[in-house]
Amino acid sequence: MIPASIFTADEATFWPHLSWTEFAALPAKDSVVVVVPIVGMADWGLGAPLDLEELILSAVLRQASISRGVLPLLVTPPVRFVVGPRESCVFTLSSPAACALIGEVVLSVKASGFTRVVLLNSSPFNEALCDAVARDLRIAHAMQMFCVNMSALGLDLEPSRSPDRKALAALCDALAKRSPTEAATAILDRTSGHLVALLDEIRRRPPLPEGGRITPASAP
Repeated sequence: MIPASIFTADEATFWPHLSWTEFAALPAKDSVVVVVPIVGMADWGLGAPLDLEELILSAVLRQASISRGVLPLLVTPPVRFVVGPRESCVFTLSSPAACALIGEVVLSVKASGFTRVVLLNSSPFNEALCDAVARDLRIAHAMQMFCVNMSALGLDLEPSRSPDRKALAALCDALAKRSPTEAATAILDRTSGHLVALLDEIRRRPPLPEGGRITPASAP
């Protein structure tokens, strides 16, 4: 079903829907996968609203959350202010500010007792930035970081890389009008299934050794 608002999450996994007592009672926090959505705002030339990235990502993520099975998952509210180098982008930040914002969100996740974080990014302009932030958080704060781009799931908004612009435009139209079509549903099913498989693979990764502490290499 197409979500009826901008970011409609699965209630069972959406971070703001849990109370402090529910957080405290969560077992094995080191095995919980926490997804931080990264979305930009831009005109992608598809006749869709500027919040298109959030509409696409939230639809896929909600469906993945509902069909996740026993996968322990939490989803934070999206980070909406990121870099955007083109005139078609709005509400953008500088690279240092965007890095700092994402870092603050992840450190809040860490302060709540979680260490396994996925940056789920919809913006083609922020793929390298997410990689850099994830690397820095791994090194400086011993976080077990992963990056998943929507482009790698087959939903690439960059015109020069989009293999089927017509199908993407049809999906965007269905999401923007809150009007599910057979084709849109098929794309969401396929993409959310791929995402669940990736998140489950991340869940099965062993925790970082020595609590994530990086030890200097010894001399030969």
